[in-house]
Amino acid sequence: MGKKSRPDEKKILMGSESPSDEKKMIEEPLLGNQKGGFRTMPFILANEAFERVASFGLMPNMIIYLMTEYHVDMATGSNLLFLWSAATNFMPLIGAFMADSSVGRFPMIGFGCIVSLLGMALLWLTTMIPHARPPPCNQTSSICISPTTLQLIFLCSSFGLMSIGAGGIRSSSLAFGADQLEKHNSRKNPRALESYFSWYYVSTTFSILVAMTCIVYLQDNLGWEIGFGVPVVLMFLSAALFFLASPFYIKLKAKSSLLTGMFQVIVASYKNRHLELSLERPDVLYNFRKGSMLVVPTEKLRFLDKACIIEDLEQDLTADGRASDPWSLCTVDQVEELKALIKVIPLWSTGIMISASLTQNSFPVLQASSMNRHLTSNFEIPAASFGVFVMISLTLWIALYDRLIIPLASKIAGKPVHLSPKQRMGIGLFFSFTSMVVAAIVESIRRAMAVKEGYSDDPHAVVAMSAFWLVPQHCLSGLAEGFNAVGQNEFYFSEFPRSMSSIASNLIFVGMSVGNLLASFIMSAVNDFTERGGEEGWISSNINKGHYDYYFWVLAGLSLVNVMYFWVCSRAYGPGVGERSSRAWEEGDDQ
Repeated sequence: MGKKSRPDEKKILMGSESPSDEKKMIEEPLLGNQKGGFRTMPFILANEAFERVASFGLMPNMIIYLMTEYHVDMATGSNLLFLWSAATNFMPLIGAFMADSSVGRFPMIGFGCIVSLLGMALLWLTTMIPHARPPPCNQTSSICISPTTLQLIFLCSSFGLMSIGAGGIRSSSLAFGADQLEKHNSRKNPRALESYFSWYYVSTTFSILVAMTCIVYLQDNLGWEIGFGVPVVLMFLSAALFFLASPFYIKLKAKSSLLTGMFQVIVASYKNRHLELSLERPDVLYNFRKGSMLVVPTEKLRFLDKACIIEDLEQDLTADGRASDPWSLCTVDQVEELKALIKVIPLWSTGIMISASLTQNSFPVLQASSMNRHLTSNFEIPAASFGVFVMISLTLWIALYDRLIIPLASKIAGKPVHLSPKQRMGIGLFFSFTSMVVAAIVESIRRAMAVKEGYSDDPHAVVAMSAFWLVPQHCLSGLAEGFNAVGQNEFYFSEFPRSMSSIASNLIFVGMSVGNLLASFIMSAVNDFTERGGEEGWISSNINKGHYDYYFWVLAGLSLVNVMYFWVCSRAYGPGVGERSSRAWEEGDDQ
């Protein structure tokens, strides 16, 4: 074990990261109270809302666009969309790292707006320029020409630019809005940030609902040119509104990134691998941050402790107590931050499979397009709009859980009742499993009806079965996301130090990105295996000849295995912060 420094050493060991720089960085732009505040909120919220409507409005129908206009098969189109989603979910992490360490949040959002607009404009051009995509299929011979390499490069470039742009905007938008309020309104209105976060998520959810209904409706009824052109206009408005309020923003300068500090711990622990760790050495000195409660590292993952051991006071530290080389000597806080991240990785990995299951967006669109979608005799719901039931069930559940279920359960029990973050994560995984089971059963019924009605060779036929049969699986997917995603976010924020809030907010998106890649791998493996011997693969472009129901059963089986894996990881992790405090309260209440 190490020991705390003696009083005469404390000045020398005060730490390598003084908060004075951060304080200066925050206070300088606030002189005179001329900038920031609630007057900037409409511009920031509008920027994020228009970007979400534009980007989410393109995704639902994209598989139809790829299959009809680019003549790709179901497996190829789905793989392309999986990779696009993976890149879109991963880019915010890179954007957050760059914004925190070098660029700053305002330039990062501005860059994201311009790049997103360029990507959407390129995608719109594929609908306007005939040579940007293959010629239409020959209706007589049913021969379709595959897209050329240049056409695919042009298409994928638009996807790539939109992913990069989304990473720039989504990585910094929420934090940039908080910058405008955190110091400006903290004294006048302590609940300013809480109000901002609420409106932010309300606007985001509403934007996705608009995208999955209005934008999809335009694509189905007015064509691709207008359906893809409207998002371009919305993205232009998003960028214009954001830059319009530039003179009123608080623009904090970039500071050292938390990810950089974690890489420093890895490098420093490797450089100092020759050091011996022994519990019998009370004379070991550790480098800790001034004002920190952590002056000695914990007992877990002790090989990382070598990164914060001081060998020579004169060589390792400067006159003001900072590390001479941050890549050779870190603080105890930095070491513990990396330990906290490593500790949650097993539980974090359980979110990969649920992401792989919930991102199977292309298949339900084909299912809905082959079913009766008429709400009335004159109005037909677009096939891609059925995904809106996921958002509706997610939103209703969160509202009911916080405002009705928990207060009612607490009143009945006579004491505060709540589900821990880990319990919600586990329940979400189980709902993901049940949604795949229901999807498999519904598809089995739909396919049997298509075969019975003689539509085996007609992928565009509509069976006499209501598309509202798909609503239960969408609602279960919404519940799965409502439990698991919210539980994950709360778990990371409660288990990580406050300094790791940026990591906590982006960790779930990294899991979604890996989940997209896993979904692509599973689908490719299933498709390649079932196509052996010239047989019709399960994931056929002709939904009536394929066996999507079998594919859903594979996902259900993997989801069930993931539930059991989560149980093992949860037991190994032990009680979380919320569970420990709840147990302590109950024990005190019993006494």
